[in-house]
Amino acid sequence: MTTANKITIFRILLVPFFCVQLLYYESSGQQIHRWLAIVTFALASISDAVDGYIARTYNQRSELGAILDPLADKLLLVSALVLLALDHTSHVGQIPFWLVATVFSRDLLILIGMGVIHYTCGKVTVRPRLIGKIATVFQMATVLWALFRWKINWLEHLAMVAALCTGISGVLYVMDGIRQLASSPKSSATPPATP
Repeated sequence: MTTANKITIFRILLVPFFCVQLLYYESSGQQIHRWLAIVTFALASISDAVDGYIARTYNQRSELGAILDPLADKLLLVSALVLLALDHTSHVGQIPFWLVATVFSRDLLILIGMGVIHYTCGKVTVRPRLIGKIATVFQMATVLWALFRWKINWLEHLAMVAALCTGISGVLYVMDGIRQLASSPKSSATPPATP
């Protein structure tokens, strides 16, 4: 259990608190809940950068971290996007459903692909892509924009860029998965049995 992994677990524990504060704000409109949600989301986002920095700088990369870190990101972002896509425009900016569908579809596709590759090849090799990191940054920016209730037309633009980057990263991950499957001996056709 490295320091980086402890920070990641802390980030996962922040997700329920964030969701509760956002739901309280959506139902009551009390500003304290919105600010607690903003601070929690910002703290979780910053801790994502911190645990990555610690893992790289102090050589604390681990298999557990490779699973927990993306899981923490997905839990935070998907829960935030889904809650902010609900119809509560009087309180915070509403995130378009098509962004939620794009993010959810890509993550589900990656998860299914990893399962297929693990079953077929025995080991999944995930190579992080810059476009995937950019997609995450724009998703986080979209969430914060909605929480801060800034200009709604800019929210649409941020959501479009986030969806575009998310879609491109999904295509690249699918291509990586196809290459892994193609290079596996198990994916080759078996010759017919001779009588």
